[in-house]
Formats: sequence, C-alpha cells, structure tokens
Amino acid sequence: MENNDIDMAGTENNEELDDMKRRLKEMEDEAAALREMQAKVEKEMGSVQDPATAAASQANREEVDSRSVFVGNVDYSCTPEEVQQHFQSCGTVNRVTIRTDKFGQPKGYAYVEFLEVEAVQEALLLNESELHGRQLKVTVKRTNVPGMKQYRPRRANPFMGFRSRTPFAAPFVYSPYGYGKIPRFRMPMRYSPYY
Repeated sequence: MENNDIDMAGTENNEELDDMKRRLKEMEDEAAALREMQAKVEKEMGSVQDPATAAASQANREEVDSRSVFVGNVDYSCTPEEVQQHFQSCGTVNRVTIRTDKFGQPKGYAYVEFLEVEAVQEALLLNESELHGRQLKVTVKRTNVPGMKQYRPRRANPFMGFRSRTPFAAPFVYSPYGYGKIPRFRMPMRYSPYY
C-alpha cells in the first residue's frame, strides 16, 4: 500500500513537470516571435545599425568633413548661390549649407563642401574676406564625435551669496518683505484649536 502511494506521487510530479516544461517551451517560442517582430520593425524604421555600418558611416562623415570648411559671420540676407560664387575660385563647390533656426531664419554661418581636398587650403586663404560688407571667418570643419559632449558644470549665481538652493527674487520684481528676504512664519502666541 505504501509503495502505491509513492508511485502515485511520482506520476503526479512527472505530470506537473511535463506541464511546466510545456509552458516553458510556449513562453520561449513566444519570446522568440516577439524578438523577430521587434527586429523586423527596427529594420523597417532604419534605427538598427550594425557596428560595421556605423563605422563606415563615421568614416564617410570624416571624409566629407575633410573636404569642407566652416564659414562664420555670414550675412543673414546672403543666399547659398552667393556663397558658392564667393568660394568658386578655390575649387569646385559640391554643396553650400546655410544653417537656419526652427523658424527658418539663418543663423549666420554656413558650411561649404568641395569636391577635392586641396580646395580647403585655398578656401582658408579667404579668411577675413568680405561678402555683403561682412568679414567672413573661414576655418576647417571639425568632425563631431558621437557621444562626446562637453561637460559644463553649473555656475554659481553671484546674487545668491553662499546660500544653496534658496528662492531668488529678481531685483525688478517687487517683494513686500524686502530684497532677498523670505517671510518667516511664526507660531501664534495664544492657543488656537483651529491651527
């Protein structure tokens, strides 16, 4: 009789174990299907880049930047065609990019890309030349390194003194308690059950 009880318990455990294995297999299949769907969506979105493609695009960017110059102090009314004519004597201009803000207004600088690398040295000779009555600042375009952002620590406010994280009222705002003062709340002198 005791042997039968042991055998029954063993078969129940085997059934539970088989059931758990079956559920585990279903979950693994489901996870694999989700990974496949996610990879498909990322591929369609174009957000997935393997390291070889990323390295190739970085090398391509560096090669383009070696043929480009930064032009600062460009007049706001200047067109890309006028900038191209100004740098035409240096070499064949491939592209002129005048940067604009979110409203479409020019920011006052441009990038000029040439077809040949030697044209960059010729373009640097046009530093401090005039276009639309403004002296241009021409330098070699630098390549941005992804993930390398300059760290700028938080500057101390000279109006705050050595206090830390206290509210600051600007001097042009009327403060009823006085400049830089914060109201102090005092306890009432008499007992009041409503406070």
